[in-house]
Amino acid sequence: MKQESLKHGYDVTSMPFDFARSYWHPAVHEELSQQYWSVTNVREQIDLPAWQGYLADLPRDPYVNQRWKRMAWLTLNDRDEVEVMGECPMAQGGMFNDADSMADVLRYYPSLETSFVERNDVKAFVKAWAKLWGISAREPILMQITGMRGSEPLDPLQGQGIHSDGCKYLSIMVVSRDNVSGANSLLFADKAGTRPLTKQVLTPGDVLHIRDDKLFHGADGMTQDDRDKPYERFIIIINSRFVDAFQNKMLRRHFPDAVLNEGH
Repeated sequence: MKQESLKHGYDVTSMPFDFARSYWHPAVHEELSQQYWSVTNVREQIDLPAWQGYLADLPRDPYVNQRWKRMAWLTLNDRDEVEVMGECPMAQGGMFNDADSMADVLRYYPSLETSFVERNDVKAFVKAWAKLWGISAREPILMQITGMRGSEPLDPLQGQGIHSDGCKYLSIMVVSRDNVSGANSLLFADKAGTRPLTKQVLTPGDVLHIRDDKLFHGADGMTQDDRDKPYERFIIIINSRFVDAFQNKMLRRHFPDAVLNEGH
């Protein structure tokens, strides 16, 4: 049940500066500098069952079949606190998204629930993520909860194939994975997929960090294990410092005071 008593974990308002550096395993920093990707987990840093409690109320994605989704634009303010920026559509240009239903389209989604964003462990996760990548005050950070449930074999990326998300820094965290096989996370050094780097089965609490401007990612098909039971797989996607001019145009329009990665 979502209620105030679920708000616990790290209090980012009183975190020492070096908390964000100690949030991630030291290998994460080394691997990102050497190979541009790293896999870790945050099962000790967050209340995963409480986060999973927000999945049932996700609305249907109006642009993608059998997907559910919420999102929010977040930032660190000048006091180094996590705050919600406001409404702005997702906007991925065709060079970053091969799916007809998503490329060159302004996509509007319901916001992440306030009670979720205000959780101390959610704020700590976002702040530690921003510090990992060196995100500064007033830079937009997009955080999404998205995923699929149902009974039909599906491509979890729904036509996007091997792609990048049009940003510099991207992380994917699995929130739930139940009664499914497949949906393995794939990384490649090229968009054609001729230079595979890794194939990972991410479980709830696992996080895949990616330098999105250096690598390409994808996922293979997902199937239902027990046909008599429902399946689901939900993830959090968090990314920032956009190189997609289409997205930056929308960010500038909605957040005129934001610090954007324009001209790169």
